[in-house]
Amino acid sequence: MTKTSDARFGATKRFPIRGHTGYVLALLAVSVVLMPVSKLISPSLGSWTTVSAILVVSSMLALVGFGQGLVILVGELDLSLPSTVALAGVLTTAWLSVTPSVLTFLQILGIAAVIGLVNGIGVAFLRVPSFIMTLGMQLIVAGAALGYTKGTVPGTTPDFLASVMLGKWWGIPIPIFLLVGMAVVGTVIQQYTRFGRKLYAVGSNRATAELVGLRVGLIVTGAFVVSAIAAALTGMMLVGYGGGATLGMGDVYFLSSIAVVVVGGSSILGGRGSFLGTVAAAIFLTTIATLIQAVGISQGWQTFIYGFLIVAVIGLLNRDLYARAFAPVSRLMQRGRSAPAAAN
Repeated sequence: MTKTSDARFGATKRFPIRGHTGYVLALLAVSVVLMPVSKLISPSLGSWTTVSAILVVSSMLALVGFGQGLVILVGELDLSLPSTVALAGVLTTAWLSVTPSVLTFLQILGIAAVIGLVNGIGVAFLRVPSFIMTLGMQLIVAGAALGYTKGTVPGTTPDFLASVMLGKWWGIPIPIFLLVGMAVVGTVIQQYTRFGRKLYAVGSNRATAELVGLRVGLIVTGAFVVSAIAAALTGMMLVGYGGGATLGMGDVYFLSSIAVVVVGGSSILGGRGSFLGTVAAAIFLTTIATLIQAVGISQGWQTFIYGFLIVAVIGLLNRDLYARAFAPVSRLMQRGRSAPAAAN
């Protein structure tokens, strides 16, 4: 065996799993380690009850992250998700509790799809920056929900949603099975369908995607529609899990829906990422948030620590983003070094 082949064999043996797959497994491994270790912080943590609760909450964060992830994959952002989650939750208690039918269920998803459609048309065809378009839609939908409820959410939690979100199969909460199912279906959609491959193409280079004949506007619009539908389903899950709806029930996802995607390994610039990474990040961030809350520190410091950890992980992973952000500073420093050399 030659030295070259030895070197290759040694590298393979030492680092059998590398890149994004290794990062995703590392996130899951850290979460698995933290769950039992958390008993050192509080005896109530680390039990199967706490672990299952973390996974249940992670399922909802992963679902809303799936939609946001598709939008980020094409290089855009959807800031209207919180109000879409809340509106779907309000309509779920108001409509589904009275008329628990498939038609009513589809009507709620249809309203969410219209929200995503308007976002997509504004961004893809009217050239409105996604930050502005979706933030405006966030205010519009939130105002519509407030006007509809007049501040008081009508209705009750539909029984079938409560049975799904609070029920168990073989002693395991049903949402954990949903989380596994979402990981499989979301991965297939994002990475193994024509729609998913087109999303990667548009996010990698939009100009090239247009040159090869891809309908970029329709693809971007489709990402926003799926994002809104995922947000609506998240709102329904929250209603079943929390026992009701509030106008502010989606606020927690305003930034966390972006954080879970980026911490999961997706590039905020578009063109790179996987839903498995988002699922792993959802479990990781929910575990971290649970530990921070268990310490008993004030809400302000909880937010600070949570945000710091997110920025730290993003900084370690998305070095290309930081490289672009600090490129002007690097150029100035290089010019400063080259100036004395030129003078000599």
